[in-house]
Amino acid sequence: MDPAITFHGAAGTVTGSCLLVEAGGARVLVDCGLFQGPKTVKELNWRPLPFDPRAIDALVLTHAHIDHSGLIPRLVKEGFRGPAYATPASVDLCRFMLPDSGFIQEAEVDRLNRRNAARGRPPVRPIYTKRDADAALGRFRGVDYDRWIDLPGGMRARFWNAGHLLGSASVELILPGSGTLLVSGDIGPGAKPFVEDAEAPHDPDWLVLESTYGDRERDDPTPAGRRTMLRAEVEAALAAGGNLLIPAFAVERTQELLHDLDLLMEQGELPAVPVVIDSPLAAEATRTFRAHLKELPEESEPAETFLSGPNIRVTASVEESKKLNQVAGGMIILSASGMADAGRIRHHLINNLWRPEATVLFVGYQAPGTLGRLLVDGASEVSIMGQDIAVRARIRRLDVYSGHADRQGLLDWVAARRTIRRGVFLVHGEQEAREALARALRERGLAVDLPEMDASYALPERGAAQPRGAAPRLPPEATHAPFDWHNERAALLLELRRRVEEEGDDRAREALLRRVREALRG
Repeated sequence: MDPAITFHGAAGTVTGSCLLVEAGGARVLVDCGLFQGPKTVKELNWRPLPFDPRAIDALVLTHAHIDHSGLIPRLVKEGFRGPAYATPASVDLCRFMLPDSGFIQEAEVDRLNRRNAARGRPPVRPIYTKRDADAALGRFRGVDYDRWIDLPGGMRARFWNAGHLLGSASVELILPGSGTLLVSGDIGPGAKPFVEDAEAPHDPDWLVLESTYGDRERDDPTPAGRRTMLRAEVEAALAAGGNLLIPAFAVERTQELLHDLDLLMEQGELPAVPVVIDSPLAAEATRTFRAHLKELPEESEPAETFLSGPNIRVTASVEESKKLNQVAGGMIILSASGMADAGRIRHHLINNLWRPEATVLFVGYQAPGTLGRLLVDGASEVSIMGQDIAVRARIRRLDVYSGHADRQGLLDWVAARRTIRRGVFLVHGEQEAREALARALRERGLAVDLPEMDASYALPERGAAQPRGAAPRLPPEATHAPFDWHNERAALLLELRRRVEEEGDDRAREALLRRVREALRG
């Protein structure tokens, strides 16, 4: 039987990366990530897995980000007993990122169940717990770049630096009887402070390629130019008189921002205001970066001073985090998550979004359906943890800290592979981004497929990839739509409340509500 690949995540979406590779009677997963974004997509985290975890022989992880690693604890909980291979830095990052993910899920389910109890609804369970995540860490095996891994079924794999994150990798897979499959993982933009530029082997037969920014060109500045742009945003935020909130991914993005803020303050280009890391995960990540200091290309400062300037402090407890709410201005708060859909940043947004003098600065990709995407798209009111919050703060975006290559960067990376002998599969991108990148690759003579969720392809020894029968868990329109019915409902309720409040008197409000009821019955 020909080798086959099945796309169980990041197909038509940017999250939930999970590729099943079948060859030689063995089954290997590349990544097993958490779905994020619209609730319709996030519900896949709770649905039955599209494969039997007990039948998976091994897992190969491209990097530690939760949308690539976040369902590994569930995989182990439900019977996976094989090895999970990753680079040593990725293993170190997962040692705290996965337990943190379990802790967040337990906390969020606890809050949800309190609301469900008040509404007479049955309780729900977390996808997995911190204890489940701790148990899953025993499956990990650290493997350096450029070292071959012997996998079941006669497959072999090795890691190449992907330039995206500390420890991130592209995966080269040798498939018996079908040549080489190269899985890009997330490709970095180059010239990042903490990772070398991306590398990968030449002339693969098949390529699975990310397409996050497949429809966007960025004019990425030099590191000095990037700090100049950050300085302008910080100065404007401080001049407005409020706090500057930066929803930041805890791993890499927070450290890059700390690096630049520390330099700007040390050189006197910014006032020495407090910079607070209010994210236990970011604090752990910063310690891990210090432990891997020798692997960071630009850094030569000693570990005890790296990312630890005199104005930088870390909140050590929930109580310290809550005390930040007493400060109305003059502080920079970096808090996870980067898309504002989980973590302590939501509490800070509740406390600051309604303040005209406050500023919220987004510095990374915002997936459709997330709170961050709603804010950057101009929402005037949002619902956070059951509270309706007016958006009066300054909402800003600084897209110069991206961890992903833009359209031209992806095309250059593909060109550096010299030839892609058989075909390209585009994943990890919104539909518009995938289609734009597909057009550009086809113009260069490449055969390109855009797999949908759970689509499966046989990879024959000769000829094109052959689609196999698939049982999609979601229709394509559900993964492609920027909003789902949950967000539409929330937006409708917020709009109705606003309209009711704007009516001149109680009689007008009663008439408006009567028309709404009649429309619902109609």
